[in-house]
Amino acid sequence: MLDVAPPPAKPATRRARAVLLSPWSRLGLLAALLTGSAIAVWLWQPQRLLTHGWPELSGGTAVVLFTAAYGVGTAALVPRPLLNLAAGALFGIQAGLATAIGGTVIGAGIAFGLGRLLGQDALRPLLRGRWLTAADRQLSHHGFRSMLAIRLFPGVPFAAANYCAAVSRMGWPSFLLATGLGSVPNTAAYVVAGSRATTPTSPVFLLALAFITVPAVAGALVAWRKRGRIRPGRPMEDTAADEMAPRA
Repeated sequence: MLDVAPPPAKPATRRARAVLLSPWSRLGLLAALLTGSAIAVWLWQPQRLLTHGWPELSGGTAVVLFTAAYGVGTAALVPRPLLNLAAGALFGIQAGLATAIGGTVIGAGIAFGLGRLLGQDALRPLLRGRWLTAADRQLSHHGFRSMLAIRLFPGVPFAAANYCAAVSRMGWPSFLLATGLGSVPNTAAYVVAGSRATTPTSPVFLLALAFITVPAVAGALVAWRKRGRIRPGRPMEDTAADEMAPRA
């Protein structure tokens, strides 16, 4: 039998498809997803994990389910400090840290994928100012070390870093590896604090609390002192070089 080609789509269908798949329509979908996630987090109140605990499941199953829930929750804008404290309180230091880091990488990957699929095409043409082009150039050309510094530097919002990286030309391996490695110190401090939350006067809890507080204050001071010393690159960099930038 001869193959019969399907009839061409009607002009109205092609226009509707073009509108639905346009960069700004996809960006609108991303904004709607993030808004819905924020509302869901506000209604769910994830801090209940610290008071009501986690469903009674066997060790391995509980760890896997919590890791998956951590990743989805992080992508849905659940505050990571709460999840890190809950991981430590529920599973202890070793299993809690592995769970939190695994969930962190999963959540960052979900956000990075959504940002790249739904937001990159619409937002990249808007990167025209000196500061935006300088940040984009840094993330695109030096992806691993830039993201590692962002994860290590206290006070940088986790979700904002994910979506900024997604708009750049950073590669997936650099983003995920730097996220996993750079999130260890701060995450470990919260997990240790969560595991010792029942003894808030213990040396381990106080040391973890200091490790959380001191870098945050120091980072804020450094950022404030260097606020006028940042030297962005030239506003109009070679576009062709940007298109061929290696996704390091």
